[in-house]
Amino acid sequence: MTPSSVPIVPPATIGMLGGGQLGKYSLMAANAMGYRTIVVDPDAHAPARIVADEHLVAAYDDTPTLERLAADCSVVTTEFENAPAEALGRLATTVRVAPSANAVAVAQNRIVEKSFLADHGVAIGPHVAAPGAIDPEALERARELADSGAIVKTAQFGYDGKGQRRVTDRAELDIALAEFAGNDCIVEALLDLRAEVSVVVARTERGSVSSWSVTENAHVDGILDVSVAPARITRELATRATELAARVADELGYVGVLAVEMFIVGDDELLVNEVAPRPHNSGHWTLDASVTSQFEQQIRAVCDVGLGDTAMTAPAVAMVNLLGDLWFTADAAEPVEPNWAAALADPAATLHLYGKTEPRRGRKMGHLTVTAETPDAAESLARTLRARL
Repeated sequence: MTPSSVPIVPPATIGMLGGGQLGKYSLMAANAMGYRTIVVDPDAHAPARIVADEHLVAAYDDTPTLERLAADCSVVTTEFENAPAEALGRLATTVRVAPSANAVAVAQNRIVEKSFLADHGVAIGPHVAAPGAIDPEALERARELADSGAIVKTAQFGYDGKGQRRVTDRAELDIALAEFAGNDCIVEALLDLRAEVSVVVARTERGSVSSWSVTENAHVDGILDVSVAPARITRELATRATELAARVADELGYVGVLAVEMFIVGDDELLVNEVAPRPHNSGHWTLDASVTSQFEQQIRAVCDVGLGDTAMTAPAVAMVNLLGDLWFTADAAEPVEPNWAAALADPAATLHLYGKTEPRRGRKMGHLTVTAETPDAAESLARTLRARL
C-alpha cells in the first residue's frame, strides 16, 4: 500500500472506476502528465476506453477486478458518485483510494447528505426525509411542504432530472411517493431562487485547498443547460460561497475534486443543495478558460503532487451542454449529425464531443465552450452558436 503521505508521481498507475466523459478527461490529463491508467466500466463502449492504457470491462464490485486494481495501481479514484462505496472500502485496505469510501457514501444518498450538512452547521433548504415505509408524521410534514410546491427525489441513483418529480400540492405528492414506492425519498421545498451557483473545489490529503471562480448555472428539466463564469454576483457573496465549499470539503475530509451546488435566496443567503464527489459538469469550462482544468486538478489532488493554478485565462466563459436532442429533428426518422461547422467557425468557441456511440434525448453528448469579455456576452454567443447546430 502506498503511504498516504507520499506523493504519487509518474509513471505510476492510476485506477479509475467509471469510464464516462468525466473519467475520459481525467485520464487524458493523467496520460499527458505521464501516468499509466486503468479504467473499469461495464460498458465496452465507455468513452474513457479510448484514452486509458487498459479498459477492464467488469462490474464495479467484481472481486477479481478489484484485486487487479489493488495489485497494479498506486491510487484508485472514481468519476461518479454511484461507484459502490463498499468496493472503495475494500480497495482502501491495500491501495490508496481518493476520495474515501466514507466521503462518497455521504454523497450517494440525499438523506445522508442532508443530515451530514445539517450536523456540520451548513445551511440547507427545508426538506423531509421520506423512507420507503414513510411514517404518518413524516408524511404530514411532507404534505405541508407540498402545499407550497416541492420536489420529490429518490435518495439514491438520481441525476440529470432522473428520479425526481415536481409537485404542486398534496395529491401530486402522494402520486409521486406511490410512483417511487419502495425507494427512500426526500421531499424538498421549492424555493424562490435568485440564482443557482456552484463552486468546484480541490483538496489534497494534506489539506491544501484550491477553487475556481464561482459558476452560475441554469437547468432545464433537471439537467444543467448553461454555466457561466464568473457568476454574476457580488464579490462578497462569491467569497462566502468559495469559503463555504472549502469548509464542506474539509468536513468531509475530502481528497480530489468536489462540486458544491448552492442556491442563492433572499438577502444573499447561501443554501447548499448537494455535493458531487467528482469533477462536475459546471466545471467543464476549466478545460478552455483556466490555467489548470478540473480534470488535471483531480489527478494532482488524488496523487498529492501539488495543486495547479486555477486562474481564469479569459475575462468570462460560458458552457452549453449538447444533449442527444440535437440529433433529432422534427422531420427526421433517424438521428442526424448536427452541423458542427456552424460552431467551430467562431474562433471564440471550443467543441467537445464525448465519443458516446448512441445519441438519446436528454443524454449528454458533449458541450460547447465560448469565451468573451463579459459573462453576458459569453452566454449570449454560446446560446446562439448552439442554436445554429
